[in-house]
Amino acid sequence: MENKQAAYYITAAELSELGFERLPSELKSKDHLIYSSPAALSFNSPGAQGFGVKRAGLAVPGSVMLLVAPACCGRNTTMLAELGAYADRFYYLLQDDTDIITGRHLNRISKAVAEVADFHEESTGTRPSCVMICITCVDALLGTDMERVCRKASEHAGLPVLPCYMYALEREGRVPPMTAVRKTVYSLLEPRAKKSTTVNLLGHFAPLRDDSEIYELLRSIGIKKINEISRCADFDEYLGMAEANFNIILNPESRHAAEDIASRLQIPSIEITRMYRLDKIRRQYELFAGALGVEMDDSAFYSEAEKRVKEFSSKHAGKRVAIGECLNADSFELALALTEYGLKVTEIYGTVSQERMAYIKRLAAVSPDTRIYTNLEPSMLYYDSGELECDLTIGIDAGYYHPDAPNVPWNLEIQPWGYRGLIGLIDEMEGVL
Repeated sequence: MENKQAAYYITAAELSELGFERLPSELKSKDHLIYSSPAALSFNSPGAQGFGVKRAGLAVPGSVMLLVAPACCGRNTTMLAELGAYADRFYYLLQDDTDIITGRHLNRISKAVAEVADFHEESTGTRPSCVMICITCVDALLGTDMERVCRKASEHAGLPVLPCYMYALEREGRVPPMTAVRKTVYSLLEPRAKKSTTVNLLGHFAPLRDDSEIYELLRSIGIKKINEISRCADFDEYLGMAEANFNIILNPESRHAAEDIASRLQIPSIEITRMYRLDKIRRQYELFAGALGVEMDDSAFYSEAEKRVKEFSSKHAGKRVAIGECLNADSFELALALTEYGLKVTEIYGTVSQERMAYIKRLAAVSPDTRIYTNLEPSMLYYDSGELECDLTIGIDAGYYHPDAPNVPWNLEIQPWGYRGLIGLIDEMEGVL
């Protein structure tokens, strides 16, 4: 009899019982080879879609990037450079075999930075606000001190030079690349007098949706200027972010940056999380207002979202849903929310972390048979979409695993948030159902 291979999964109930301390090896990507399936490629490749390190490093208005890398790494950037806004912002210093063996390319970086700055000024009429040097795993293995290299290049070229680390090797380290680059893009801010009516939103490289209620709620408590790096029109406006009275962290990957800003600029921060459970969204706003010592009335937004949830639940209760992780949500929090709204979450393709165990334990109580897979586990090569029927998938990776089911990608760069984000997701789900 043929021994059929199967994709590894664990149910929510089984994982909850084990706990994070006894996490199965299959759920730890550092314990095995990584399977770069089409479902995983959007966040696991040098040519990552969305905001990878290279594109994120250019969040500073007027910046350009010098990619120091072998041709095999640099070629992926050419696709990104074809996007209109980036066509004249990428430059390359290619490494050959001798560079990789000896590190001699480090002696050419200062000259290359000066040439890039001069060429950019001649061709566009504007000198770069700064040069980001993006380096790859090659320099990670060489042990290159990029802070020192950048200081030397800055002195030589006469403008700020900052490092961006595109180190896939450190993806699960203490400061992963996407965490490090968030600190980098705010590192040029210098101390300024604070304005009590100004606040920064930290977390994403694209803005929140214009209809997000957080803007109106902040204005209702006296905030007049809400800064987001993606909405800064020029370098001067970017520098104005140093005038904020406090920072709001919207993404955990920005904690490192917020700590650095607090240390250098004495700007405190408060963290709030994107959620899709109605009661938790309301509770978070209550805690946020309490921490600031103000009153915040979100009742109109709550009622609007509550009505939409009830309409959707009455019509689609029992629908079977598979949820991926390539989406604007925490896969496990969203799974719990949709389960509470009456849907049946059959599968989750996501990365298990200590923080997510709270959601998994709650999910185990209400949907114990929900299967949890990980995109990077090699056995996903044998995933069989026919094992469980599916009425709807959310996330581009879930759509890959169930190509015949209606799909809501829910991964636009413009970020959903709060009650209006929940309403937007429901509208899209209903549209494909």
